[in-house]
Amino acid sequence: MLEQLEKERRRKLELIRSAGHDPYGSRFPHTRSLGELAAAVDAEAGSQVTAVGRIGAIRSFGKAAFFDLRDSSGRLQAHIRKDGVSEAVFTLFQYLDAGDIVGVSGQLGRTKTGEPTIFVGNLTILSKALLPPPEKWHGLRDVEIRYRKRYVDLFSSPESMARFRARSIIVETIRRFLTERGFLEVETPMMQDIPGGAAARPFATHHNALDMDLYLRVSPELFLKKLLVGGMERVFEINRNFRNEGISTRHHPEFTMLEAYQAYGNYEDMMELTESLIMHLIGVVRRLPGVQMCETLRQAASPWPRRRYADLLREYADVDLRDAEAIRARARALGLQMQSEHKDVVAEQIFEAAVEPRLRGPIFVTHYPLAVCPLAKAVREEPDLAERFELYVDSMEIANAYTELNDPLEQERRFLAQVDTGKGEHRAVDWSFIDALKYGMPPAGGLGIGIDRLVMLLTNTNAIRDVILFPILRRVAEPGQE
Repeated sequence: MLEQLEKERRRKLELIRSAGHDPYGSRFPHTRSLGELAAAVDAEAGSQVTAVGRIGAIRSFGKAAFFDLRDSSGRLQAHIRKDGVSEAVFTLFQYLDAGDIVGVSGQLGRTKTGEPTIFVGNLTILSKALLPPPEKWHGLRDVEIRYRKRYVDLFSSPESMARFRARSIIVETIRRFLTERGFLEVETPMMQDIPGGAAARPFATHHNALDMDLYLRVSPELFLKKLLVGGMERVFEINRNFRNEGISTRHHPEFTMLEAYQAYGNYEDMMELTESLIMHLIGVVRRLPGVQMCETLRQAASPWPRRRYADLLREYADVDLRDAEAIRARARALGLQMQSEHKDVVAEQIFEAAVEPRLRGPIFVTHYPLAVCPLAKAVREEPDLAERFELYVDSMEIANAYTELNDPLEQERRFLAQVDTGKGEHRAVDWSFIDALKYGMPPAGGLGIGIDRLVMLLTNTNAIRDVILFPILRRVAEPGQE
């Protein structure tokens, strides 16, 4: 069926060329979007305008026709009459299909039924589509095809276009919010000789000229903290990270993170920064057309609650963080495959299985076991705990922050301990980071926010691949390939 439709469109393509038109035209000057023109119809009725767009539905009545034009701002109806344009233009219109991109000029006004409309005086073909859009412009219903053909999803689904426009505005707002607070945006290496800063399996590659193995970064953390040593007191990076791990509705191997570091601050400063930033984003997203955020954020009001990790573990998993045997017994009862014998690592698995699903939020979870926080400073009065928090919304971790460890000897000891066990975040000591700390890093707070997950919540989206323009998918044969 699709082959037959393409064959018919190819026939029309040749007719367009035979009639002396370029089916893949050139620059078409216009200054306003369809949404702007539709909004100005009453104030500018009768004025001459130009517009571009992709043709939607066509309703032909022989010597006249109505057709929809669409762009990223919305839709606007157009009306063409045989006696209102040249014979060449009306003939060209007969060769057009839904999905073609055209430029039009004409008079702006309303039809007798009140529909905002451009009454076409001239029309130019800008791109002939050889494949049809989804039937009736309802968008792609097959999720897999939606991801593989995001370009079709965008022009056929106003909801998808609104979501990705919102994502762009969210990222722009984050940048502006941080720079107004004195943070400097920086860039750090995406290829690293030692993958550090997070517990994750990296993607490996090889640099031929230097004959050395490199890794796509799992986190920019250690480089950003080197900048604190250098005197950049407030820095942030909106970065791409890569983790060679599973794919789910909340995980993607390539994802976007915000990381921010503030000298002379601590994890409580990062808590205030996180809450202020997200509450500001909520206010911005509320005003975006076509976007509906999740109910939890829509009703969020400051201040957000803070709960200790151990208290939540006791409340929802009925286990004491200090009782190693009880922790292991609880893990067995939950059917968990224990990834370590260390009680705090096992407790973390229990927390993920039994506590996280109960955290509606927004809620800050604080005071994590120090053993699972190798880069964090210990609580002075409770040295087994870390000055750390994670933010949860709708059972999903959105942010992670702590008071940064700036003692080079203690950091070296922790790195070596992890290397000795072969477990944890750091399988090799990053001696360049230890060397940097020896020059003196100021006390600091550090923060990481998952941009993709945050966008999911701010646009009420259930799957992470729905907020990533081109998610990674299993390879399939492309057209023309065997």
